[in-house]
Order: sequence, then C-alpha cells, then structure tokens
Amino acid sequence: MLRPVLALAIALGLGACATRPDPSDAEAVAEFRLNNDPLEPLNRGAYFVHQGLDTLLLRPAAEMYQIFLPPEVRVAIRNVLANLRTPVILVNDLLQGETQRAATTTGRFLVNTTVGIGGIFDRATDFGLLGHTEDFGQTLAVWGAPEGPYLFIPVLGPSNPRDVVGFGGDLAMNPMTYAGSGQTMEAITITRTGLTALDTREGLIAPLDQVNATSLDPYATLRSAYRQRRVTEIRNQAGGGQATSDLGIGSGIQGLRR
Repeated sequence: MLRPVLALAIALGLGACATRPDPSDAEAVAEFRLNNDPLEPLNRGAYFVHQGLDTLLLRPAAEMYQIFLPPEVRVAIRNVLANLRTPVILVNDLLQGETQRAATTTGRFLVNTTVGIGGIFDRATDFGLLGHTEDFGQTLAVWGAPEGPYLFIPVLGPSNPRDVVGFGGDLAMNPMTYAGSGQTMEAITITRTGLTALDTREGLIAPLDQVNATSLDPYATLRSAYRQRRVTEIRNQAGGGQATSDLGIGSGIQGLRR
C-alpha cells in the first residue's frame, strides 16, 4: 500500500509543475489532453524500473507458475480468487445503484461457494449468472470524481490518482481485512496476494510479449490500452474485463483486485 500512496503524493505534488505544450499549437494541446500524461518523464522512468523488475522477477515467476501448474489448477485458483473478491464487487455494485448487477453478484457468490465448492468451479456461469468486475475506482468515477493525471507505478502498472484511492477503498471493503490477525491470517493474506500477482502476470505473458515485439512505443501502447479499458469498465460495457484492442491489458492495480 505504501507504493500507491507515494505515487499519489508525487502526482499531486508535481502535477502543477508539468510542462504543457504551447497553447497556440492546437494539435499538441489536443494530444496532451488525450494522453492525460503531464508526468510523462516521471512515468517513463517508473516504467523503465518496472521493466527491469519484470524481466528479473515477475515474468520468470509467472513462467514457472505456468510451467509447473496445469491449466486446470490455474483456472481453479483464478476461480477461487474471483470468488473471494465477490463481496467487494457487491458493495461497489450497491454504491453505484446497480441493483440488478448486485443481485447477479450475490447469486454468483452463493452458487460458486456452495455448488462450486468454495469457488473452485464457476458453476454460476452455467446458470447464466455471468461475472463482471467492479471496484471503488469505478464507483468514484460514477460519482463524478476526476481521474487525475495518468500514473505508472512499478510492479502495479498503469493507474491514476482516482484508482489509487479506489484501491485503498477496496481494501477497506474487503471482509478479509477484518477477519483477524495472527500467523494464520497473515499466511492466508500473503498467499492470496502472491497467487493474485502470479495469476495476473501469467495471463499477460502473451499480450505483453506481443506489445513489446510489435509496438514502436510500448509505454504509449499500455497507456492507451489502460485508459480505454477503464472507460469501458466504468460504463459497464461488454468486454470491460477483456482485452482492449485484443491486448488483454489493463491496470496492474485492477489486476490485483481479482
């Protein structure tokens, strides 16, 4: 949690000092506003750090996860992680006034926790209860909060101040945050966080390899994909949980919310 808070502080502190294009250059001004990246030099530095960490640690760990765990086990883990996150999705559904989606979320949790044996199997989809993502960053957007400048946070990836605050809000909504303390709960929390990170990065091996191989500016490609995906998710449009432009890339923070 420290890293997102620091990133938010940096963004708020340096945003007013960012270099903006000449107001007389309409094309440059339009591009500046479209990218919403006044901290681009800082963000590119963070991206460079992230790429080093990813090359040395994150991608190798994800590859080992993919190699040693068969697809069926990885799918089961992903299902359990998604089921554990259902209460947070439900609260955000309600905060946004999405009662029908809240009913679907409740039904999914009940079916998958029971018939799906603790969420190992996604039986709710078989009953027509399709899953969706929802988080407090989306809720803040629905309430009218501005996204603020684009941020790139090492390890967590693309974000913005609104989603950083939303990340903290989701932690506060998560029942497991208050489930108790001690070594057992600490082990459960660490295991869940580690599996979430591995599951997220494993799912991005092919898409990120594609970006790095085909894009002239991977940083800009990720920025565009993230911002497009968040707009889609906030509007509750179909495909919000899927690839933007078939990239499958969104925010690292959103990935960790699975």
